[in-house]
Amino acid sequence: MASLKIENASWIITVDPKRRILRNASILIEDREIKQVDKTEKLKNQKADKTIDGTHRIVTPGFFNNHMHISYAHAVRGIFPDDLPHQTYLSYVFKLQSAMTPEEEYYTSLLATTELLKNGCTTIVDPGTIKDLDSGIKAIEQSGIRAIIGKEATDMVNPLNIHVADTKQAKQEIEEVIRRYDKKLNGRLRAWAMPFHPNYCSDELLSAAKEIADKHGVGVTTHIAGNEEQTKSFTAQRGNKPITHLSEKGILGPNVLLAHALAVSDEEIDILAKTDTKIVHCPPAAVRGSGATKLGKFPEMVAKGVCVSLGNDAANSAYYLDLIRTMYLAAVLYKDARQDRRLIPPETALEMGTINGAKALGLDGITGSIEPGKKADLVLFNTRRPEWRSLFNPVNSLIYAADGRSVDTVLVDGKIAVESQRATYVSEDELYDKVQQIGEDLLRRTGVSFKYPWPVE
Repeated sequence: MASLKIENASWIITVDPKRRILRNASILIEDREIKQVDKTEKLKNQKADKTIDGTHRIVTPGFFNNHMHISYAHAVRGIFPDDLPHQTYLSYVFKLQSAMTPEEEYYTSLLATTELLKNGCTTIVDPGTIKDLDSGIKAIEQSGIRAIIGKEATDMVNPLNIHVADTKQAKQEIEEVIRRYDKKLNGRLRAWAMPFHPNYCSDELLSAAKEIADKHGVGVTTHIAGNEEQTKSFTAQRGNKPITHLSEKGILGPNVLLAHALAVSDEEIDILAKTDTKIVHCPPAAVRGSGATKLGKFPEMVAKGVCVSLGNDAANSAYYLDLIRTMYLAAVLYKDARQDRRLIPPETALEMGTINGAKALGLDGITGSIEPGKKADLVLFNTRRPEWRSLFNPVNSLIYAADGRSVDTVLVDGKIAVESQRATYVSEDELYDKVQQIGEDLLRRTGVSFKYPWPVE
């Protein structure tokens, strides 16, 4: 069995059931799993095939990005004006994605997973928008990230340029993807049912997605209530608010993950708590005009015991893929909006990005905290940087002062994916150049362009 030891870490933030923080401690890893976590002195006689020096390092569980479109946005990052109407923006997004080749999706997905890993993210959910799944999975396999994937399903006409299938075909595609891909890559890849959005899916398709997921022991994720307009449109169409409607149709439950969930009512929060339905909040996307602080009731969800995790959305929705910055937003937005500094403390924000992320995906038995028996999904931060000093409370410093720039080493499934701040599985410079060229080619052949506010000479 291959073994690895992280020796003499300055701090280990375990996020275990006791929420222990260990000073001057070590971690022994064997055959991809954490075997021991203890004080350096107690593990000093434990030998390993490879040793990582943890001096001046903080170790945390790997982070979870539970709503992250990986396959398309990096090629055209930053092109969209802020004042572009949301529906118009989305129609451009799917127009551009539909023009991408499988090879282009591979490279853009590889860049996305590389950015995520370099910022400490070890598990992602791509909510069904990888057009060519084999290409996206090739990137996932190469990077080593843990992932949940699927195929977006829509059977109603929509303004987003998303392909509309008939209901029977959509149900067949959901099941086929799960049968073909679930538990591949030594269990590191899972496949879920992914109806794109209740506004564009019939009740028959939504119910079938839940039934298929239940049958195969997997989850369901869908976008929902991302702004007031979406909720009003759904209510006018179906006669009830989205979460209430899904509950009445039996479509909620412990294996359901709802993304965004901004425009929801107090009654709907009670439904989420009662059904143990999970939520993924995407503050970097929501704060750009969707109504995060006006509408968001995530403190109320947390208070009611709803499992709230975090996501970024996409590189043209959030622009950045740094989960630490995302946890920071989760911690500060509602303090300011409600003028209540008690809301979502940094410890809760860190839970959202780690153990809650794992619980939302049904993976908390194998990852999400640093405990013996769990997979070695770990992040090492270099604290010999100005933003980490002076260092007394590592959780406060992580959430409020640090960001992904100080990530030094990342392990997924016990394998080193990032070492000394560089990806171990790809030439980063070549990848950056390749995706730049893909973006230029994509814009040229689709004719999509926008005028810059400032002149470019």
